[in-house]
Amino acid sequence: MGSVFNRIYDVVKRIPKGKVSTYGIIAQLAGNPRWARVVGYALHVNPFPEEIPCHRVVNRKGELSGSFAFGGLDVQRELLEKEGVGFLPDGRVDMSKHLWNGLYE
Repeated sequence: MGSVFNRIYDVVKRIPKGKVSTYGIIAQLAGNPRWARVVGYALHVNPFPEEIPCHRVVNRKGELSGSFAFGGLDVQRELLEKEGVGFLPDGRVDMSKHLWNGLYE
């Protein structure tokens, strides 16, 4: 799993500030579109959160991770807002403005 996780981490490191990506996009860019759950697990055990910005990964609907992640319920949102990510009234990331798909860097 180590090399798979490293491929996932390398993709996540490419997500620019002010953008988010999805588990599915990260899986596809890491080499297998069926790895979305593996991406989630890899980010859950992220060994270097200062270097691997897992807070920039959301689900395909723009929903944030659950309360267990990032040290509290609102931490992911706070981190994203500090980077300029905007949210819709229902609390989801505005994917039309902030989605990064890795194609145009």
